Amino acid sequence: KSMSLQGRCHWCLRFLPRLYSDLPSGGSPYPWPLAELVPRLFRVASKDRGDLLEVNLQNGILFVNSRIDREALCGRSAECSIHLEVIVDRPLQVFHVEVEVRDINDNPPVFPTTQKTLFVSETRPLDSRFSLEGASDADIGTNALLTYRLSPSEYFSLEVPTTDEQVKPLELVLKKPLDRERASELHLVVKATDGGKPELTGTLELHIIVLDVNDNAPVFDRAIYRAKLVENARNGTLVVRLNASDLDEGSNSQILYSFATDVSPRTEATFHIDPVSGEIKVSGKIDFEETNLWKIQAEAVDKGSPPMFGHCTVLIEILDINDNAPELIVTSLSLPVREDAQLGTVIALISVTDPDSTVNGQVTCSLTPHVPFKLVSTFKNYYSLVLDSALDRETVANYHVVVTARDGGSPSLWATASVSVEVADVNDNAPAFAQPEYTVFVKENNPPGAHIFTVLATDADAQENALVSYSLVERRVGERLLSSFVSVHAESGKVFALQPLDHEELELLQFQVSARDAGVPALGSNVTLQVFVLDENDNAPVLLPHGAVGAGGAVSELVPRSVGSGHIVAKVRAVDADSGYNAWLSYELQSGAGGVRSPFRIGLYTGEISITRTLDEGDAPRQRLFVLVKDHGEPALTATATVLVSLVESNQAPKTSSRALAGTEASEPSIVDVNVYLIIAICAVSSLLVLTLVLYTALRCSALPTEVACGTGKPVLVCSSAVGSWSYSQQRRQRVCSGEGPPKTDLMAFSPSVPPGLGSGDSGVQQEIFENVSTKILGYIPSLNSQTKCHSADLPPEGPPPAPGPERCGPRRCRVWPPRGRSSGAGRFLPPRL
Repeated sequence: KSMSLQGRCHWCLRFLPRLYSDLPSGGSPYPWPLAELVPRLFRVASKDRGDLLEVNLQNGILFVNSRIDREALCGRSAECSIHLEVIVDRPLQVFHVEVEVRDINDNPPVFPTTQKTLFVSETRPLDSRFSLEGASDADIGTNALLTYRLSPSEYFSLEVPTTDEQVKPLELVLKKPLDRERASELHLVVKATDGGKPELTGTLELHIIVLDVNDNAPVFDRAIYRAKLVENARNGTLVVRLNASDLDEGSNSQILYSFATDVSPRTEATFHIDPVSGEIKVSGKIDFEETNLWKIQAEAVDKGSPPMFGHCTVLIEILDINDNAPELIVTSLSLPVREDAQLGTVIALISVTDPDSTVNGQVTCSLTPHVPFKLVSTFKNYYSLVLDSALDRETVANYHVVVTARDGGSPSLWATASVSVEVADVNDNAPAFAQPEYTVFVKENNPPGAHIFTVLATDADAQENALVSYSLVERRVGERLLSSFVSVHAESGKVFALQPLDHEELELLQFQVSARDAGVPALGSNVTLQVFVLDENDNAPVLLPHGAVGAGGAVSELVPRSVGSGHIVAKVRAVDADSGYNAWLSYELQSGAGGVRSPFRIGLYTGEISITRTLDEGDAPRQRLFVLVKDHGEPALTATATVLVSLVESNQAPKTSSRALAGTEASEPSIVDVNVYLIIAICAVSSLLVLTLVLYTALRCSALPTEVACGTGKPVLVCSSAVGSWSYSQQRRQRVCSGEGPPKTDLMAFSPSVPPGLGSGDSGVQQEIFENVSTKILGYIPSLNSQTKCHSADLPPEGPPPAPGPERCGPRRCRVWPPRGRSSGAGRFLPPRL
């Protein structure tokens, strides 16, 4: 027993009941310790006649499972072996085991027949020769070398011609003339002995009948006929023509041809001999892979009485043609394959066979093109399918690999075997959102637990590696944690508002949602959500205290009867915590407060109560005015202020009103020059309009886009105006950015400056001018750059709310209009709803 280092083991067998190792104790016929046989899943894959041998999987000893008959297994082939494949894992290795079966002398010589009758004419001359069929021995080598001996006889001797043929013809030689009257019959024994140890013998009993007629047997012109025949030859194909002659005359020389009596039924089914012509033709299937050489014994018999026989041997060599396609067998698979498997990983073991011979049986294998695998030849006709390039399950999850085996015949025959290689997933892809940032608009005063948005992340991996869970990236929003405002469902990604949001407290909530898969290690990614809280009209106007407040919260004012038209009696101030239209306030006197002849009016947007005409004696000395303050929300919310006006004579006016009376007296002559002031006001407003347009054009052409940092720099504040109806409480100062997102660029308005020199008597004129002119200006003010500072003058006494625009907060507090996220578009002002 020997073993090579190339993974091939070789044993030699003589027909023993068991095969034992001749290695020392503890040794191993394999290139690894015996202790590793079981952990490495030692197993045997039999290729052919695997039932003859058995291997102990615990110690690796090879046993003979059943008696091996070399002649039945390999016939008369000079070499005979049994092939096994030994396979172990961790790592996967295959070893080819070849068990050679050696011949022993277990088959005695066998004659075609045990008894044979010869008819010999007594007139036969001396040295007449009678052909006998020699014995055959199924063994090979010296075990099949035969020697012959004839039982003692005075008439005959036995001669064995020298020839290379396995079955040698024998000749019985007449040494002494026969005398039928002395011996009509002779009984002889031919004994054949082989060269084995111990010797085995076979016998042939000869019954010789002495005749005195037809003393010449047919003789073939050749003792051995040789022919070549292509396999798959058609029936009726001529193989060889036999020819024999007989020296006798008449019927004794008429010859008939036939196969010897000992030919097998398979030979008779495959070939046919014409008894008259001696032609041997094909009558069955000729297959090189089943039999590549036919040995047929033929005989010729004459019609004499008794008949005489002649014998010859016909050797038919079958020529191979490429009529067998290769056969592919996948003997082992290591599936599925991880997508991060290393290059060179063995996927499968493939064996290929082709029963044809020479180039017809030489097989080459190839793979489907454009697959990340290759074939590596390990032994003859054995291949390993190994990984040749990196795998990516997200690109291709399953490979249908086709192995093609093609022989070298002409035309070439081929066969295919399919191997489905499944790629096992590895967590190499993080969840991904469709976009890095989402903008969400939510109305304030939402119910607790309201669903405001759903985030969705996809993971290209599979199974648990693609199971995505969502969570908030916790941080602080002001003095509170983010988780007190919103939550996210871990499985669905739904984002919920945990409490009602208040636009007045928080206009923008910016946070991140994290998505992580269930792989090991887990991978994740974040998405930013900008939640804009939209304002609702949930705050009614609030009156600001001003002047002398009487009982019940009413404002008391003393007005001399001598004041003229346009005199400002009082000013009602109110603020609204909302924004936009919801915070735009208007003032009006309720009907019945002054009656039809009421001498009072109130500025629609300024809240200033002024006298519309000269007071007379018919006016009541005490008048109660009800001022309705209303915002422009839907529905509109209101507040009511009460102003008590007491009309007194001029000499009864308090000293505190002397300046007001002086202003009233001075206003009377100024009414005369009202046209002059009107022209000045129009010119000032027009100049401001032109200046604003020029400034806007210059900024648009020269300013570069900038970003305002909201996360790391100083936060931008929304500041309230302190002018007229646009005054806001300090509670409205909130951060524009609650996260890390950039601020929005809105519109900004410049209010025209009031020209100096107008007295109190011109207040009515001023009111009408600014109601018309300032509204037109605000309608055309475009959006400015985000770094424009708040440097405008106060708003006019009456007019729409200031145009939108981000700014820095200074001494004058400017309100952004409309609120962020609700701008009607750059350069376009959303007109107020009256």
